[in-house]
Amino acid sequence: MSNEGCELDMTPMIDVVFQLMIFFIVTIKMEADINPDIVLEKGPYGPIIKGEDPRMLVVEVDRRGSISIHNAHMNTQVFKQIMRARVNRVGHNFPVLIRGDQRAKHADIRKVMDICSGVGIWKIQFAAVKQYASEM
Repeated sequence: MSNEGCELDMTPMIDVVFQLMIFFIVTIKMEADINPDIVLEKGPYGPIIKGEDPRMLVVEVDRRGSISIHNAHMNTQVFKQIMRARVNRVGHNFPVLIRGDQRAKHADIRKVMDICSGVGIWKIQFAAVKQYASEM
């Protein structure tokens, strides 16, 4: 027997590897999207959010009043356009979680709320810390 003419086609294996890479990249939840500089207010009596809705959009407002989604900072006009586009794409029924820094001005948080209500979003929640690690 001769080994001449025996070849192994690697194309299907490479295709499978790329499909797996795409699957894992798309399904991994990126925790790095949350801004670590935002200090949340204490909310010891509020409900604990369990079973987070996959449609939930997390909007952050830092202490300077800067609005960001997935660490992408934007002005109010861009934020309004993004919210309108999302409403047009998925409807009015998706929740918004506002992570406002405890040092942010109420007026800056209110801008986000006004834009959300202006485009017809009514499911708005606020993130707070139930208990700080130092209090445990």
